[in-house]
Amino acid sequence: MAELGRDPERDRRAASRSCGACSLCCTILRVDELAKPAGRDCLHQRGAQGCSIHATRPPICRAYRCLWLQGGLEDDERPDRTGGIVDLETTGIGLRLAIREARPGAFDGSPALQAIAERHRGSMPVRISDTGDPMDPDRPFRVLLADGIEQRVAGDRIEVYRDGVRIETRRLPWLERVVRRVALAFASRSARFGADRRRTG
Repeated sequence: MAELGRDPERDRRAASRSCGACSLCCTILRVDELAKPAGRDCLHQRGAQGCSIHATRPPICRAYRCLWLQGGLEDDERPDRTGGIVDLETTGIGLRLAIREARPGAFDGSPALQAIAERHRGSMPVRISDTGDPMDPDRPFRVLLADGIEQRVAGDRIEVYRDGVRIETRRLPWLERVVRRVALAFASRSARFGADRRRTG
């Protein structure tokens, strides 16, 4: 998660916002300290009553602030209203906008998420993923780029579309495939270590 720079209007919006009834991050995000996988309800979440361990929740939960909470989205674009969590992420070559769907297909059924993507795809890649197993190396995702370009990635296969028409199919470069699998293996090991530490601690 990347933090936004200072902007008076955005700071004003952020200061007036709280999660309220929204607890979508408690379902969508992975929390290794709680052995909670992505896409599953946290066992400490109590609906409208909120988090039952709020005072002692893990540091990752304390630090997390979605783009809406940071003031980077409009008032009516809170995650529970749009059907997905939106974040800025740092990549090796800059920033990207990450949209994590509350359920598969949420992006295509949400005019709000589509509008957010359109506002940003001209200046940075927009990555759309669902709450499937993040450790699955073949888990599909989409990347929206400028000029109507979209990449649909599943495993090592990329389909490239322009304005909804497929124009190319190719494989990920071998080095990118290797780096992707190593990164996933490392993340999987970290998740297992966190779960083991929680069980024994």
